[in-house]
Amino acid sequence: MNKLRITGMALDETQYLKQINSPEDLRKLPPKELIKVCTELRDFIISSVSCNPGHFGASLGVVELTVALHYVFNTPYDKIIWDVGHQAYGHKILTGRRDRFHTNRKYKGISGFPSIFESEYDAFGVGHSSTSISAALGMAVAAQQKGEDRQIVAVIGDGAMTAGLAFEGLNNLAATKANVLVILNDNNMAIDPNVGGFSDYLVDIATSRTYNKLRREVFKALQKFNIGGPRSREMIIKINNSIKTLLTRQTNIFEGFNIRYFGPVDGHDVERLASVLKDLKEIKGPKVLHIITKKGKGFKLAEENQTAWHATGKKFDPHTGRFLEPSSNKPKPPKFQDVFGHTIIELAKQNNKIVGITPAMPTGCSLNLMMQQMPDRAFDVGIAEQHAVTFAAGLAIAGMVPFCNIYSTFMQRAYDQVIHDVALQKLNVVFCLDRGGLVGADGPTHHGAFDLAYFRCIPNMTIASPMDESELRNLMYTAQLPNQGPFAIRYPRGVGSLINWQTPFEEIKIGTGRKLADGQDLAFLTIGPIGVKVARIVEELQEEGITAGHYDMRFVKPLDEALLHEIFSKYKKIITIEDGTIVGGLGTAVLEFMSDNHYYATVHRMGIPDRFIEQGTQTELARDCGFDMESIRNTARKMAKES
Repeated sequence: MNKLRITGMALDETQYLKQINSPEDLRKLPPKELIKVCTELRDFIISSVSCNPGHFGASLGVVELTVALHYVFNTPYDKIIWDVGHQAYGHKILTGRRDRFHTNRKYKGISGFPSIFESEYDAFGVGHSSTSISAALGMAVAAQQKGEDRQIVAVIGDGAMTAGLAFEGLNNLAATKANVLVILNDNNMAIDPNVGGFSDYLVDIATSRTYNKLRREVFKALQKFNIGGPRSREMIIKINNSIKTLLTRQTNIFEGFNIRYFGPVDGHDVERLASVLKDLKEIKGPKVLHIITKKGKGFKLAEENQTAWHATGKKFDPHTGRFLEPSSNKPKPPKFQDVFGHTIIELAKQNNKIVGITPAMPTGCSLNLMMQQMPDRAFDVGIAEQHAVTFAAGLAIAGMVPFCNIYSTFMQRAYDQVIHDVALQKLNVVFCLDRGGLVGADGPTHHGAFDLAYFRCIPNMTIASPMDESELRNLMYTAQLPNQGPFAIRYPRGVGSLINWQTPFEEIKIGTGRKLADGQDLAFLTIGPIGVKVARIVEELQEEGITAGHYDMRFVKPLDEALLHEIFSKYKKIITIEDGTIVGGLGTAVLEFMSDNHYYATVHRMGIPDRFIEQGTQTELARDCGFDMESIRNTARKMAKES
């Protein structure tokens, strides 16, 4: 492999970056020095992420844009909204967090995404996507109301423009005179390549050589006659849009929204970008600047394999790109997402009604395996969770069995569609909720804390969480059987516990749990993979003379009432444990059952408390939430001693 273009330089070896403690320092430099700033900033990001893994390709792709924005605009008075948030590493480094960047995504460190609680330069918190235009419009209208001459910039990219919310914001923006600049960072990628007509449309605009050549000739002619001023600018814009419409044989979608469009512009020419942004500052009202960038720019492997280098889960050599963590030949349990990916293929071969759906996460949820083997039966619908759910409903009402795989935290965006389009009509849509529970370094925007609670109150829903990989397979098998209705299967990020996980399929009776251990002193009621840890704790407590029953509830809706009657008839001390919010989750369901059936027992609920949890490792965060193994052991010991 050829050596990659990266020096891995330390901060004290930089000429410019070490002097930039805020954007004010950046603005003191002459424009010609910005190229060198970009080189140092890109190298700093590569060197940092090689030691502290995190999102990678997206921030490398916007280095020049980041520098140009902070050079031209008076941040933080002027507002920059990054959408999606993992584009913002360079922004963080230039805005006073350079010396803390080594704590990025770590417990008690800085967030991997913009956070209004972290810096005044982070204008709006964003972890997912497509919120920037709506938020920017709100800020711009507020500035107008208060008489502030404030610039508002929304940087939307990495697939975020494929979501309906972005177009809702664009539609509303067009009906105003709000001073908003939307920068469309067009790299034709989310995590995986963008899909859909809008992506193709942007490619048509960007690659029309005839258009770009003719546009340059028109601009030169106008400049030759010294045509300037606001009216002339408007004329140029109209000519620009008309040429584009003629040569691409499409109406410019932004012109259709009555929003002035500029571009496409090379997003890696920092001096040109700065010049364009200065001109756009003088043009009031809504406008779009279309820039073309390459995700992973400046790191060869990230440019060539943008999906794999979207985020680095391991440390790597910044010179060669070789991952540094030693590999082991010892068999390891699979990731839950891979169990899903292989199992849906097995089921689809048996049941020709099964199809797979994901909103822009085929690699993240492993539906890419089905897309490779069965491309006509697996669909990436773009960053569009609401559409994904109603698309699944349409398939289901026509007799198909859609498996709709959406990260738990992103399913929240489609809550109304789940209620009205699926549950109300009792349609057999199987929701596979990946990343349920604490996800780790991605932090509060990505934790799947609320799914058990927010689904439990919806009629007609079946809600389950497997303790291990074999249970996941059997729940998926059960969910695709006839007349099952809306069915949610929730599982965590990371690996499971079984080496030999490809067990034969078995139907699981809906609403049944299972007793894993009998005891006398107290009972553990668990749901999901936390049960594997509790099973070990039960064995450890027995060595201390504490005998605990252990029940894998498996379903939070419907509850196994027969099993609960057995539990409350025998035990007066009960601990419920879930990797989800304790407000409305399994523990709450158990308390409701106890009250409704007039049982009396001491019930201690363990899970995610009623607050947003920051970033860190899953182990650190479980300890912070009070349901790590030591906390569970101590709680059991204390309860066992109480009279």
